[in-house]
Amino acid sequence: MASVAKNLKDRDEVSDFANLLNETMAKGKRVEGNVVVGRIVNMTADFAIIDVGLKSEGRVPLREFSLPGQSPEIKIGDKVEVFIERMENRDGETAISREKARREEVWVELEKACNKQERVTGIIFGRVKGGFTVDLGGAVAFLPGSQVDIRPVRDVSPLMGTPQPFQILKMDRSRGNIVVSRRAVLEESRQEVRSEILGTLKEGQVLQGVVKNITDYGAFIDLGGVDGLLHVTDISWKRVSHPSEMLHVGQAIQVQVIRYNEENQRISLGMKQLESDPWKGIAEKYAPGQKYTGRVNNITDYGAFVELEAGIEGLVHVSEMSWTKKNAHPGKIVSTSQEVEVMVLDVDEEKRRISLGIKQCSENPWIKFAADHKDGQVLEGEIRNITEFGLFVGLSGDIDGMVHLSDISWDDESEEALKAFNKGDMVKVKILEIDAEKERVALGIKQLGGEDPNVGALEGINKGAVVTCTITAVDDKGIEVSVNEKVSGYIKKVDLSRERSEQRPDRFAVGEKVDAKVVSIDKKSRKLGLSIKAREIDEDKQAMEEFGSTESGASLGDILGAALGEAKKK
Repeated sequence: MASVAKNLKDRDEVSDFANLLNETMAKGKRVEGNVVVGRIVNMTADFAIIDVGLKSEGRVPLREFSLPGQSPEIKIGDKVEVFIERMENRDGETAISREKARREEVWVELEKACNKQERVTGIIFGRVKGGFTVDLGGAVAFLPGSQVDIRPVRDVSPLMGTPQPFQILKMDRSRGNIVVSRRAVLEESRQEVRSEILGTLKEGQVLQGVVKNITDYGAFIDLGGVDGLLHVTDISWKRVSHPSEMLHVGQAIQVQVIRYNEENQRISLGMKQLESDPWKGIAEKYAPGQKYTGRVNNITDYGAFVELEAGIEGLVHVSEMSWTKKNAHPGKIVSTSQEVEVMVLDVDEEKRRISLGIKQCSENPWIKFAADHKDGQVLEGEIRNITEFGLFVGLSGDIDGMVHLSDISWDDESEEALKAFNKGDMVKVKILEIDAEKERVALGIKQLGGEDPNVGALEGINKGAVVTCTITAVDDKGIEVSVNEKVSGYIKKVDLSRERSEQRPDRFAVGEKVDAKVVSIDKKSRKLGLSIKAREIDEDKQAMEEFGSTESGASLGDILGAALGEAKKK
Protein backbone atom coordinates (compact mmCIF):
# COMPACT_ATOMS: atom_id res chain seq x y z
CA MET A 1 0.00 0.00 0.00
CA ALA A 2 2.82 2.29 0.81
CA SER A 3 4.43 1.71 -2.53
CA VAL A 4 1.16 2.31 -4.26
CA ALA A 5 0.69 5.57 -2.40
CA LYS A 6 4.23 6.60 -3.23
CA ASN A 7 3.62 5.91 -6.92
CA LEU A 8 0.46 7.97 -6.86
CA LYS A 9 2.32 10.82 -5.16
CA ASP A 10 5.11 10.69 -7.75
CA ARG A 11 2.55 10.63 -10.52
CA ASP A 12 0.86 13.76 -9.15
CA GLU A 13 4.18 15.55 -8.87
CA VAL A 14 5.02 14.67 -12.46
CA SER A 15 1.63 15.89 -13.55
CA ASP A 16 2.08 19.20 -11.64
CA PHE A 17 5.51 19.65 -13.15
CA ALA A 18 4.14 18.98 -16.65
CA ASN A 19 1.35 21.46 -16.12
CA LEU A 20 3.77 24.04 -14.80
CA LEU A 21 6.08 23.43 -17.72
CA ASN A 22 3.23 23.72 -20.25
CA GLU A 23 2.02 26.89 -18.55
CA THR A 24 5.50 28.33 -18.67
CA MET A 25 5.94 27.36 -22.33
CA ALA A 26 2.55 28.80 -23.24
CA LYS A 27 3.37 31.99 -21.41
CA GLY A 28 6.68 32.16 -23.28
CA LYS A 29 4.96 31.73 -26.60
CA ARG A 30 2.53 34.47 -25.71
CA VAL A 31 5.21 36.99 -24.81
CA GLU A 32 7.74 36.07 -27.51
CA GLY A 33 7.62 38.71 -30.25
CA ASN A 34 5.80 41.17 -28.01
CA VAL A 35 6.59 44.13 -25.79
CA VAL A 36 6.46 43.52 -22.02
CA VAL A 37 7.28 45.51 -18.89
CA GLY A 38 10.41 44.42 -17.04
CA ARG A 39 12.33 45.59 -13.97
CA ILE A 40 16.02 46.45 -13.85
CA VAL A 41 17.53 44.18 -11.20
CA ASN A 42 21.21 44.88 -11.84
CA MET A 43 23.56 47.02 -13.93
CA THR A 44 27.07 46.37 -15.24
CA ALA A 45 29.43 48.67 -17.07
CA ASP A 46 27.76 47.85 -20.41
CA PHE A 47 24.45 46.13 -19.70
CA ALA A 48 21.24 46.43 -17.75
CA ILE A 49 19.97 43.10 -16.29
CA ILE A 50 16.18 43.01 -16.60
CA ASP A 51 13.66 40.61 -15.08
CA VAL A 52 10.65 40.11 -17.35
CA GLY A 53 8.97 37.44 -15.22
CA LEU A 54 10.31 34.48 -17.14
CA LYS A 55 12.60 31.69 -15.96
CA SER A 56 15.65 33.72 -16.86
CA GLU A 57 16.63 37.31 -16.96
CA GLY A 58 17.71 39.24 -20.05
CA ARG A 59 20.45 41.73 -20.82
CA VAL A 60 20.12 45.01 -22.78
CA PRO A 61 23.10 47.20 -23.79
CA LEU A 62 23.07 50.52 -21.93
CA ARG A 63 23.49 52.40 -25.24
CA GLU A 64 19.90 51.43 -26.10
CA PHE A 65 18.69 53.60 -23.21
CA SER A 66 20.36 56.84 -24.36
CA LEU A 67 21.15 59.02 -27.34
CA PRO A 68 24.63 58.81 -28.91
CA GLY A 69 27.24 60.50 -26.73
CA GLN A 70 24.93 60.69 -23.65
CA SER A 71 24.77 58.61 -20.43
CA PRO A 72 21.67 56.48 -19.80
CA GLU A 73 19.28 57.89 -17.19
CA ILE A 74 18.18 54.59 -15.63
CA LYS A 75 18.81 52.87 -12.28
CA ILE A 76 18.14 49.57 -10.52
CA GLY A 77 14.47 49.16 -9.81
CA ASP A 78 13.23 51.16 -12.84
CA LYS A 79 10.56 49.56 -14.93
CA VAL A 80 11.11 49.62 -18.68
CA GLU A 81 9.44 48.21 -21.76
CA VAL A 82 11.43 45.67 -23.74
CA PHE A 83 10.81 43.46 -26.75
CA ILE A 84 10.97 39.65 -26.20
CA GLU A 85 12.93 38.23 -29.13
CA ARG A 86 13.43 34.63 -27.80
CA MET A 87 12.63 32.79 -24.59
CA GLU A 88 16.16 31.51 -24.32
CA ASN A 89 19.32 32.16 -26.30
CA ARG A 90 22.43 29.98 -26.44
CA ASP A 91 23.58 31.38 -23.14
CA GLY A 92 20.32 30.37 -21.47
CA GLU A 93 19.21 33.99 -21.15
CA THR A 94 16.03 35.64 -22.39
CA ALA A 95 16.85 37.62 -25.55
CA ILE A 96 15.33 41.08 -25.14
CA SER A 97 15.73 44.51 -26.91
CA ARG A 98 14.92 48.03 -25.83
CA GLU A 99 15.35 49.42 -29.40
CA LYS A 100 12.86 46.95 -30.83
CA ALA A 101 10.44 47.84 -28.06
CA ARG A 102 10.72 51.48 -29.01
CA ARG A 103 10.28 50.56 -32.66
CA GLU A 104 7.12 48.67 -31.84
CA GLU A 105 5.85 51.66 -29.92
CA VAL A 106 6.66 53.89 -32.88
CA TRP A 107 4.94 51.52 -35.30
CA VAL A 108 1.77 51.63 -33.21
CA GLU A 109 1.83 55.43 -33.19
CA LEU A 110 2.66 55.60 -36.90
CA GLU A 111 -0.21 53.27 -37.77
CA LYS A 112 -2.57 55.51 -35.83
CA ALA A 113 -1.23 58.58 -37.69
CA CYS A 114 -1.50 56.79 -41.02
CA ASN A 115 -5.12 55.79 -40.41
CA LYS A 116 -5.98 59.35 -39.39
CA GLN A 117 -3.89 60.78 -42.29
CA GLU A 118 -1.96 62.89 -39.81
CA ARG A 119 1.51 64.27 -40.38
CA VAL A 120 4.50 62.72 -38.64
CA THR A 121 7.88 64.21 -37.81
CA GLY A 122 11.06 62.68 -39.13
CA ILE A 123 14.70 63.35 -39.99
CA ILE A 124 16.32 62.62 -43.36
CA PHE A 125 19.59 60.88 -42.47
CA GLY A 126 20.79 58.88 -45.48
CA ARG A 127 20.72 58.29 -49.24
CA VAL A 128 19.61 55.09 -50.95
CA LYS A 129 18.87 54.13 -54.51
CA GLY A 130 15.86 56.11 -55.72
CA GLY A 131 15.54 58.29 -52.65
CA PHE A 132 16.43 58.81 -48.99
CA THR A 133 16.01 57.21 -45.56
CA VAL A 134 14.04 58.97 -42.84
CA ASP A 135 14.11 58.32 -39.06
CA LEU A 136 10.56 58.51 -37.70
CA GLY A 137 11.50 58.38 -34.02
CA GLY A 138 12.96 54.89 -34.21
CA ALA A 139 11.32 53.48 -37.33
CA VAL A 140 13.12 53.85 -40.64
CA ALA A 141 11.05 55.00 -43.63
CA PHE A 142 11.78 55.42 -47.35
CA LEU A 143 11.42 58.87 -48.97
CA PRO A 144 11.31 58.59 -52.83
CA GLY A 145 13.26 61.29 -54.67
CA SER A 146 10.07 62.48 -56.39
CA GLN A 147 8.45 63.10 -52.99
CA VAL A 148 11.13 65.38 -51.54
CA ASP A 149 9.72 68.65 -52.87
CA ILE A 150 7.11 70.11 -55.20
CA ARG A 151 9.80 70.73 -57.80
CA PRO A 152 13.06 68.83 -58.39
CA VAL A 153 15.73 69.53 -55.78
CA ARG A 154 19.34 69.22 -56.90
CA ASP A 155 20.89 69.43 -53.44
CA VAL A 156 19.11 67.82 -50.48
CA SER A 157 21.96 68.51 -48.06
CA PRO A 158 20.24 71.53 -46.41
CA LEU A 159 17.23 69.28 -45.58
CA MET A 160 19.19 66.45 -43.96
CA GLY A 161 19.45 66.28 -40.18
CA THR A 162 16.57 68.70 -39.65
CA PRO A 163 13.20 67.55 -38.19
CA GLN A 164 10.48 67.98 -40.80
CA PRO A 165 6.85 66.97 -41.27
CA PHE A 166 6.01 64.01 -43.53
CA GLN A 167 2.88 62.29 -44.78
CA ILE A 168 2.78 58.47 -44.60
CA LEU A 169 1.85 57.11 -48.02
CA LYS A 170 2.12 53.36 -47.31
CA MET A 171 2.91 50.98 -44.40
CA ASP A 172 3.61 47.24 -44.36
CA ARG A 173 4.38 46.04 -40.84
CA SER A 174 5.05 42.46 -41.86
CA ARG A 175 7.84 43.61 -44.14
CA GLY A 176 8.83 46.57 -42.02
CA ASN A 177 8.29 49.00 -44.94
CA ILE A 178 7.15 52.62 -44.57
CA VAL A 179 6.96 55.11 -47.48
CA VAL A 180 6.63 58.80 -46.66
CA SER A 181 6.25 62.06 -48.62
CA ARG A 182 7.43 65.54 -47.84
CA ARG A 183 5.91 66.82 -51.08
CA ALA A 184 2.35 65.95 -49.97
CA VAL A 185 2.79 68.12 -46.86
CA LEU A 186 4.17 71.01 -48.95
CA GLU A 187 1.33 70.75 -51.46
CA GLU A 188 -1.24 70.79 -48.69
CA SER A 189 0.39 73.82 -47.11
CA ARG A 190 0.80 75.36 -50.53
CA GLN A 191 -2.92 75.01 -51.23
CA GLU A 192 -3.75 76.75 -47.97
CA VAL A 193 -1.34 79.58 -48.75
CA ARG A 194 -2.60 79.73 -52.34
CA SER A 195 -6.17 80.25 -51.19
CA GLU A 196 -5.00 82.91 -48.77
CA ILE A 197 -2.90 84.72 -51.42
CA LEU A 198 -5.60 84.63 -54.11
CA GLY A 199 -8.14 85.92 -51.61
CA THR A 200 -6.11 89.04 -50.89
CA LEU A 201 -4.42 89.52 -54.28
CA LYS A 202 -4.87 92.85 -56.05
CA GLU A 203 -3.18 94.80 -58.84
CA GLY A 204 -0.30 96.98 -57.71
CA GLN A 205 0.49 94.71 -54.77
CA VAL A 206 4.19 94.05 -54.10
CA LEU A 207 5.12 90.45 -53.25
CA GLN A 208 8.19 88.33 -52.56
CA GLY A 209 8.72 85.38 -54.89
CA VAL A 210 11.20 82.77 -56.05
CA VAL A 211 12.12 82.12 -59.69
CA LYS A 212 10.62 78.70 -60.43
CA ASN A 213 11.23 78.29 -64.15
CA ILE A 214 12.73 80.30 -67.01
CA THR A 215 11.51 80.30 -70.64
CA ASP A 216 12.33 82.31 -73.76
CA TYR A 217 9.43 84.68 -73.12
CA GLY A 218 9.76 85.17 -69.38
CA ALA A 219 10.00 83.52 -65.96
CA PHE A 220 7.46 81.82 -63.70
CA ILE A 221 7.61 83.13 -60.15
CA ASP A 222 6.49 81.08 -57.12
CA LEU A 223 4.64 83.43 -54.80
CA GLY A 224 4.41 80.82 -52.04
CA GLY A 225 1.62 78.62 -53.33
CA VAL A 226 0.65 80.30 -56.57
CA ASP A 227 2.67 81.02 -59.72
CA GLY A 228 2.78 84.26 -61.70
CA LEU A 229 4.36 85.10 -65.07
CA LEU A 230 7.06 87.73 -65.26
CA HIS A 231 7.26 88.57 -68.97
CA VAL A 232 10.68 89.35 -70.43
CA THR A 233 9.55 92.90 -71.30
CA ASP A 234 8.64 93.55 -67.64
CA ILE A 235 11.95 92.45 -66.13
CA SER A 236 13.83 95.68 -66.75
CA TRP A 237 13.45 99.04 -68.49
CA LYS A 238 16.54 98.20 -70.51
CA ARG A 239 16.55 95.67 -73.35
CA VAL A 240 16.64 92.04 -72.15
CA SER A 241 17.22 89.49 -74.92
CA HIS A 242 16.60 86.48 -72.67
CA PRO A 243 15.35 86.27 -69.05
CA SER A 244 18.44 84.24 -68.08
CA GLU A 245 20.48 87.44 -68.48
CA MET A 246 18.81 88.83 -65.35
CA LEU A 247 17.41 85.83 -63.45
CA HIS A 248 18.27 82.29 -62.35
CA VAL A 249 16.16 79.45 -60.94
CA GLY A 250 15.86 79.67 -57.16
CA GLN A 251 16.56 83.42 -57.04
CA ALA A 252 14.44 85.38 -54.54
CA ILE A 253 13.03 88.55 -56.08
CA GLN A 254 10.50 91.28 -55.38
CA VAL A 255 7.69 91.71 -57.93
CA GLN A 256 4.57 93.79 -58.43
CA VAL A 257 1.19 92.44 -59.56
CA ILE A 258 0.45 94.11 -62.91
CA ARG A 259 -2.72 92.20 -63.82
CA TYR A 260 -4.81 89.55 -62.08
CA ASN A 261 -7.55 87.62 -63.88
CA GLU A 262 -9.80 86.13 -61.19
CA GLU A 263 -11.62 83.95 -63.72
CA ASN A 264 -8.61 81.92 -64.85
CA GLN A 265 -6.39 82.96 -61.89
CA ARG A 266 -3.61 84.19 -64.17
CA ILE A 267 -1.18 86.59 -62.56
CA SER A 268 1.05 88.95 -64.55
CA LEU A 269 4.05 90.28 -62.66
CA GLY A 270 6.61 93.01 -63.20
CA MET A 271 10.00 93.94 -61.79
CA LYS A 272 10.72 97.14 -63.68
CA GLN A 273 7.51 98.70 -62.34
CA LEU A 274 9.18 98.89 -58.93
CA GLU A 275 11.72 101.33 -60.40
CA SER A 276 11.14 104.84 -61.73
CA ASP A 277 10.32 105.07 -65.45
CA PRO A 278 13.44 106.43 -67.20
CA TRP A 279 11.32 107.53 -70.20
CA LYS A 280 9.48 110.23 -68.26
CA GLY A 281 10.65 113.66 -69.47
CA ILE A 282 12.95 112.04 -72.03
CA ALA A 283 12.05 114.57 -74.75
CA GLU A 284 13.52 117.38 -72.65
CA LYS A 285 16.64 115.43 -71.83
CA TYR A 286 17.49 114.31 -75.37
CA ALA A 287 16.83 117.14 -77.81
CA PRO A 288 16.99 116.53 -81.59
CA GLY A 289 20.28 117.66 -83.09
CA GLN A 290 22.30 116.92 -79.95
CA LYS A 291 25.18 114.41 -80.02
CA TYR A 292 25.72 111.70 -77.40
CA THR A 293 27.90 108.65 -76.88
CA GLY A 294 26.18 105.29 -76.47
CA ARG A 295 26.84 101.56 -76.55
CA VAL A 296 25.54 99.22 -79.28
CA ASN A 297 23.26 96.70 -77.52
CA ASN A 298 21.67 94.85 -80.41
CA ILE A 299 22.09 94.60 -84.18
CA THR A 300 19.29 93.68 -86.60
CA ASP A 301 18.85 93.62 -90.37
CA TYR A 302 17.25 97.07 -90.27
CA GLY A 303 19.63 98.85 -87.93
CA ALA A 304 21.29 98.90 -84.51
CA PHE A 305 19.96 99.72 -81.02
CA VAL A 306 22.19 102.04 -79.02
CA GLU A 307 21.87 102.40 -75.24
CA LEU A 308 22.15 106.04 -74.18
CA GLU A 309 21.66 105.25 -70.48
CA ALA A 310 20.24 102.39 -68.40
CA GLY A 311 16.79 101.63 -69.78
CA ILE A 312 17.00 104.14 -72.65
CA GLU A 313 17.72 102.85 -76.15
CA GLY A 314 17.47 104.48 -79.54
CA LEU A 315 17.42 102.97 -83.02
CA VAL A 316 19.96 103.88 -85.66
CA HIS A 317 18.21 102.85 -88.88
CA VAL A 318 20.46 101.31 -91.51
CA SER A 319 19.84 104.35 -93.73
CA GLU A 320 21.27 106.62 -90.99
CA MET A 321 24.47 104.64 -90.39
CA SER A 322 26.71 105.72 -93.27
CA TRP A 323 26.70 108.35 -96.00
CA THR A 324 28.17 105.93 -98.51
CA LYS A 325 27.52 102.29 -97.44
CA LYS A 326 23.90 102.09 -98.51
CA ASN A 327 23.47 98.34 -98.94
CA ALA A 328 25.82 97.11 -96.21
CA HIS A 329 24.45 95.08 -93.29
CA PRO A 330 24.53 97.05 -90.00
CA GLY A 331 26.79 94.36 -88.56
CA LYS A 332 29.49 95.36 -91.05
CA ILE A 333 29.40 98.98 -89.88
CA VAL A 334 29.14 98.59 -86.09
CA SER A 335 29.59 95.73 -83.61
CA THR A 336 27.84 94.76 -80.37
CA SER A 337 29.16 96.58 -77.25
CA GLN A 338 30.94 99.16 -79.43
CA GLU A 339 30.92 102.75 -78.15
CA VAL A 340 29.59 105.06 -80.88
CA GLU A 341 28.74 108.72 -81.25
CA VAL A 342 25.14 109.36 -82.33
CA MET A 343 22.92 112.33 -83.05
CA VAL A 344 19.31 112.49 -81.85
CA LEU A 345 17.03 112.81 -84.89
CA ASP A 346 13.59 112.43 -83.30
CA VAL A 347 12.06 111.64 -79.89
CA ASP A 348 8.59 110.14 -79.32
CA GLU A 349 8.10 109.92 -75.56
CA GLU A 350 4.61 108.43 -75.86
CA LYS A 351 5.77 105.54 -78.07
CA ARG A 352 9.09 105.31 -76.21
CA ARG A 353 11.12 105.72 -79.37
CA ILE A 354 14.28 107.66 -80.11
CA SER A 355 15.60 107.86 -83.66
CA LEU A 356 19.36 108.23 -83.85
CA GLY A 357 21.91 108.77 -86.59
CA ILE A 358 25.58 107.88 -86.81
CA LYS A 359 26.38 109.42 -90.19
CA GLN A 360 25.19 112.84 -89.01
CA CYS A 361 28.16 112.97 -86.61
CA SER A 362 30.57 113.20 -89.55
CA GLU A 363 30.80 115.51 -92.57
CA ASN A 364 28.52 114.72 -95.50
CA PRO A 365 30.91 113.59 -98.26
CA TRP A 366 28.33 114.35 -100.98
CA ILE A 367 28.14 118.01 -99.97
CA LYS A 368 31.91 118.18 -99.71
CA PHE A 369 32.31 116.60 -103.17
CA ALA A 370 29.85 119.09 -104.66
CA ALA A 371 31.81 121.93 -103.08
CA ASP A 372 35.18 120.67 -104.31
CA HIS A 373 34.19 119.64 -107.87
CA LYS A 374 32.15 120.96 -110.78
CA ASP A 375 30.43 119.63 -113.89
CA GLY A 376 32.78 118.87 -116.76
CA GLN A 377 35.74 118.06 -114.50
CA VAL A 378 37.75 114.96 -115.47
CA LEU A 379 38.67 112.50 -112.70
CA GLU A 380 40.22 109.06 -112.40
CA GLY A 381 38.79 106.33 -110.23
CA GLU A 382 38.58 102.59 -109.67
CA ILE A 383 35.67 100.56 -111.05
CA ARG A 384 34.05 99.20 -107.86
CA ASN A 385 31.10 97.43 -109.42
CA ILE A 386 29.63 96.56 -112.82
CA THR A 387 25.90 96.12 -113.32
CA GLU A 388 23.67 95.64 -116.33
CA PHE A 389 22.94 99.37 -116.43
CA GLY A 390 26.44 100.77 -116.01
CA LEU A 391 29.64 101.17 -114.03
CA PHE A 392 30.17 102.41 -110.45
CA VAL A 393 33.42 104.32 -110.07
CA GLY A 394 35.03 105.18 -106.70
CA LEU A 395 35.57 108.90 -106.08
CA SER A 396 37.03 110.96 -103.24
CA GLY A 397 35.24 110.84 -99.88
CA ASP A 398 34.52 107.12 -100.34
CA ILE A 399 31.54 107.91 -102.60
CA ASP A 400 30.65 106.22 -105.89
CA GLY A 401 29.67 107.89 -109.13
CA MET A 402 27.81 106.06 -111.89
CA VAL A 403 28.59 105.84 -115.59
CA HIS A 404 25.30 104.91 -117.21
CA LEU A 405 25.35 102.40 -120.03
CA SER A 406 24.32 105.14 -122.45
CA ASP A 407 27.34 107.26 -121.43
CA ILE A 408 30.01 104.64 -122.12
CA SER A 409 30.19 104.80 -125.93
CA TRP A 410 28.75 106.97 -128.69
CA ASP A 411 28.45 103.98 -131.00
CA ASP A 412 27.38 101.11 -128.73
CA GLU A 413 24.73 101.54 -126.05
CA SER A 414 24.17 97.83 -125.49
CA GLU A 415 25.53 95.68 -122.65
CA GLU A 416 28.29 94.63 -125.02
CA ALA A 417 29.99 97.93 -124.23
CA LEU A 418 30.46 96.77 -120.61
CA LYS A 419 32.66 93.85 -121.68
CA ALA A 420 35.55 96.23 -122.27
CA PHE A 421 35.78 96.95 -118.51
CA ASN A 422 36.69 94.89 -115.42
CA LYS A 423 36.13 95.41 -111.73
CA GLY A 424 39.23 97.03 -110.25
CA ASP A 425 40.23 98.82 -113.47
CA MET A 426 41.25 102.48 -113.22
CA VAL A 427 39.27 104.65 -115.65
CA LYS A 428 39.04 108.32 -116.49
CA VAL A 429 35.58 109.86 -116.29
CA LYS A 430 33.97 113.25 -116.79
CA ILE A 431 31.51 114.68 -114.26
CA LEU A 432 28.18 115.20 -116.00
CA GLU A 433 26.01 116.20 -113.01
CA ILE A 434 26.32 116.44 -109.19
CA ASP A 435 23.18 116.16 -107.04
CA ALA A 436 24.29 116.26 -103.38
CA GLU A 437 20.72 116.18 -102.07
CA LYS A 438 19.91 112.92 -103.88
CA GLU A 439 23.48 111.69 -103.26
CA ARG A 440 24.18 111.12 -106.95
CA VAL A 441 27.11 111.88 -109.23
CA ALA A 442 26.55 111.18 -112.93
CA LEU A 443 29.72 110.39 -114.88
CA GLY A 444 30.55 109.83 -118.52
CA ILE A 445 33.29 108.10 -120.45
CA LYS A 446 32.21 108.75 -124.00
CA GLN A 447 32.19 112.51 -123.29
CA LEU A 448 35.98 112.41 -122.83
CA GLY A 449 36.38 112.19 -126.63
CA GLY A 450 34.60 115.44 -127.28
CA GLU A 451 31.24 116.07 -128.90
CA ASP A 452 28.97 113.36 -130.25
CA PRO A 453 30.38 112.32 -133.64
CA ASN A 454 26.83 111.56 -134.72
CA VAL A 455 25.57 115.07 -134.05
CA GLY A 456 23.20 116.03 -136.86
CA ALA A 457 22.18 112.44 -137.56
CA LEU A 458 18.55 113.33 -136.78
CA GLU A 459 18.68 116.56 -138.68
CA GLY A 460 15.76 116.72 -141.12
CA ILE A 461 13.97 113.82 -139.44
CA ASN A 462 10.87 115.01 -137.66
CA LYS A 463 8.00 113.25 -136.00
CA GLY A 464 5.26 112.59 -138.59
CA ALA A 465 7.66 112.60 -141.53
CA VAL A 466 7.78 109.68 -144.00
CA VAL A 467 11.27 108.23 -144.47
CA THR A 468 12.73 105.48 -146.61
CA CYS A 469 14.25 102.65 -144.54
CA THR A 470 16.48 99.71 -145.25
CA ILE A 471 15.57 96.50 -143.39
CA THR A 472 18.52 95.28 -141.29
CA ALA A 473 16.86 92.46 -139.29
CA VAL A 474 13.56 90.55 -139.09
CA ASP A 475 12.12 88.84 -135.96
CA ASP A 476 8.74 87.58 -134.79
CA LYS A 477 7.82 90.93 -133.22
CA GLY A 478 8.69 93.18 -136.12
CA ILE A 479 11.56 94.46 -138.25
CA GLU A 480 14.66 96.55 -137.54
CA VAL A 481 15.52 99.22 -140.07
CA SER A 482 18.20 101.81 -140.82
CA VAL A 483 17.17 105.25 -141.95
CA ASN A 484 20.73 106.28 -142.64
CA GLU A 485 24.08 105.10 -141.40
CA LYS A 486 23.61 106.90 -138.10
CA VAL A 487 19.96 106.36 -137.22
CA SER A 488 18.15 103.09 -136.63
CA GLY A 489 14.51 102.33 -136.07
CA TYR A 490 12.03 99.58 -135.39
CA ILE A 491 8.63 98.77 -136.90
CA LYS A 492 6.41 96.64 -134.65
CA LYS A 493 4.37 93.78 -136.07
CA VAL A 494 1.07 95.66 -135.64
CA ASP A 495 2.53 98.59 -137.59
CA LEU A 496 3.59 96.57 -140.67
CA SER A 497 0.23 97.08 -142.42
CA ARG A 498 -3.27 98.41 -141.94
CA GLU A 499 -4.53 95.04 -143.11
CA ARG A 500 -4.36 92.44 -140.32
CA SER A 501 -3.56 89.65 -142.74
CA GLU A 502 -0.48 91.55 -143.95
CA GLN A 503 0.97 92.13 -140.47
CA ARG A 504 3.51 89.36 -140.96
CA PRO A 505 7.25 90.07 -140.47
CA ASP A 506 8.14 87.17 -142.76
CA ARG A 507 6.79 89.18 -145.75
CA PHE A 508 9.94 91.28 -145.50
CA ALA A 509 13.57 90.48 -146.20
CA VAL A 510 16.86 91.99 -145.02
CA GLY A 511 18.08 94.65 -147.50
CA GLU A 512 14.57 95.47 -148.72
CA LYS A 513 13.55 99.13 -148.63
CA VAL A 514 10.25 100.34 -147.17
CA ASP A 515 8.63 103.71 -146.54
CA ALA A 516 7.38 104.35 -143.01
CA LYS A 517 6.10 107.21 -140.88
CA VAL A 518 8.14 108.47 -137.91
CA VAL A 519 5.91 108.07 -134.80
CA SER A 520 8.55 108.63 -132.07
CA ILE A 521 12.11 109.95 -131.72
CA ASP A 522 14.59 109.14 -128.91
CA LYS A 523 17.24 111.81 -129.41
CA LYS A 524 19.54 110.41 -126.72
CA SER A 525 19.75 106.94 -128.22
CA ARG A 526 19.06 108.19 -131.78
CA LYS A 527 16.37 105.58 -132.31
CA LEU A 528 13.11 106.00 -134.21
CA GLY A 529 9.74 104.42 -133.76
CA LEU A 530 8.26 103.81 -137.28
CA SER A 531 4.93 102.64 -138.73
CA ILE A 532 3.98 101.50 -142.25
CA LYS A 533 0.40 101.25 -141.07
CA ALA A 534 0.34 104.94 -140.09
CA ARG A 535 1.78 105.91 -143.48
CA GLU A 536 -0.92 103.91 -145.32
CA ILE A 537 -3.70 105.50 -143.24
CA ASP A 538 -2.31 108.97 -143.96
CA GLU A 539 -2.19 108.22 -147.72
CA ASP A 540 -5.83 107.04 -147.66
CA LYS A 541 -6.91 110.21 -145.89
CA GLN A 542 -5.03 112.34 -148.36
CA ALA A 543 -6.63 110.54 -151.30
CA MET A 544 -10.07 111.08 -149.82
CA GLU A 545 -9.40 114.77 -149.41
CA GLU A 546 -8.18 115.22 -152.98
CA PHE A 547 -10.53 113.02 -154.98
CA GLY A 548 -13.76 112.62 -153.10
CA SER A 549 -15.68 112.43 -149.89
CA THR A 550 -17.85 109.92 -148.12
CA GLU A 551 -20.93 112.01 -148.98
CA SER A 552 -20.41 111.76 -152.74
CA GLY A 553 -21.06 108.05 -152.67
CA ALA A 554 -17.77 107.26 -154.42
CA SER A 555 -16.05 104.10 -153.29
CA LEU A 556 -12.39 103.78 -152.41
CA GLY A 557 -11.88 101.94 -155.72
CA ASP A 558 -13.39 104.80 -157.64
CA ILE A 559 -11.18 107.28 -155.80
CA LEU A 560 -8.03 105.31 -156.40
CA GLY A 561 -8.97 104.76 -160.04
CA ALA A 562 -9.46 108.44 -160.53
CA ALA A 563 -6.16 109.14 -158.81
CA LEU A 564 -4.35 106.69 -161.10
CA GLY A 565 -5.99 108.15 -164.18
CA GLU A 566 -4.95 111.60 -163.16
CA ALA A 567 -1.43 110.40 -162.61
CA LYS A 568 -1.29 108.88 -166.17
CA LYS A 569 -2.33 112.13 -167.71
CA LYS A 570 0.53 113.86 -165.96
